[in-house]
Amino acid sequence: MIHYHGYHANPFVITISPPFSHIIGRRHLGTLLGVWLIGIVAVHQAAAQVTVVDLQSPYSFVSGPAGNEYFISSVNGEPEQADNNGFITKLDASGKLTSLKFIQGGKNGVTLHAPKGMALAGSTLYVADLDAVRGFDTATGHSTGTVTIPSGMGGGSSAASLTDVAFDGKRLLYCSDQRANRIYRVEIDSGKVSLLIADPHLAGPTGLALHPKSGQLIAVSWDKGKIFEISPDGHLTELVSNGFFSSRFANLRGVDFDRWANMYVSDFTTGKVWRMTWDKRFQVIAEYLPSPGDLGIDRTNNLILVPYESAHAAEMNGLETPSEGKSKQEKRTLADYGFVPPPPKPGAGGATK
Repeated sequence: MIHYHGYHANPFVITISPPFSHIIGRRHLGTLLGVWLIGIVAVHQAAAQVTVVDLQSPYSFVSGPAGNEYFISSVNGEPEQADNNGFITKLDASGKLTSLKFIQGGKNGVTLHAPKGMALAGSTLYVADLDAVRGFDTATGHSTGTVTIPSGMGGGSSAASLTDVAFDGKRLLYCSDQRANRIYRVEIDSGKVSLLIADPHLAGPTGLALHPKSGQLIAVSWDKGKIFEISPDGHLTELVSNGFFSSRFANLRGVDFDRWANMYVSDFTTGKVWRMTWDKRFQVIAEYLPSPGDLGIDRTNNLILVPYESAHAAEMNGLETPSEGKSKQEKRTLADYGFVPPPPKPGAGGATK
């Protein structure tokens, strides 16, 4: 059922009753934000879906480790232009807007051209911005430093063009360079940059994430819709690729994991978000989305965070959570997590239905 709501007190963020959003601020986005095929569950303090508007070509949407703050990067112009007008939006624990332009290029001594992928490490937000990784204090928005990727690292003479950044939970950042088919390592303490891998088989690496169980780096491909695992020494393993007769993925932009190590990827061109379970079962959980970007998962609150580049908006939704209704003696199945259909029930005469 469609729910219509009047204007919210905050013109940029509105909370919407499940299942979907429709009138958002001053824009009608009901036909733009697609169809979510998962159940929208009240797991967040806002107890509803949250949509953010008035962004400018949003690229990435991430949450803090404790699930008490959220950040959205807006390119605000050409994605490869050093125009110093990019900005980052901050939301509080309930999804309310703290500041539309919490960090803004050209203001308060900040340099920020075309911010793309982001990662949080402690109280620092790291942002991929053209050929640099920029750090910002999550409380104040002040710059904490910049590391520039040297031109020509790994071969060639062109400057790096970073698309995403991921934190390994210890001391390293990983940065993808879609144009050069490279992934770099940055040591947080020293700022030292090294090349993890340069390989055309990466096929335009975009989104990066660390697997929460194995700790291995996962990368998704823009050019060929592939998913890779990369070891700490740079060994490349292809996990998923399109078949000869079928093409599941087109241009993958983002990747992340929930607390149970199920993988989520966004397909920018087909407008879909996919979930892959630990046993490599695939499910489309949302479709008809307007250019879904570098998604994130809030593992604390079990939320999926998706920016929509062409709609200049972003959205957070609840994911299914384990069932609390079973007794301790009754065996739990993956169906309780919303990932597979429940087993058939016996009917009359022992037949299943």
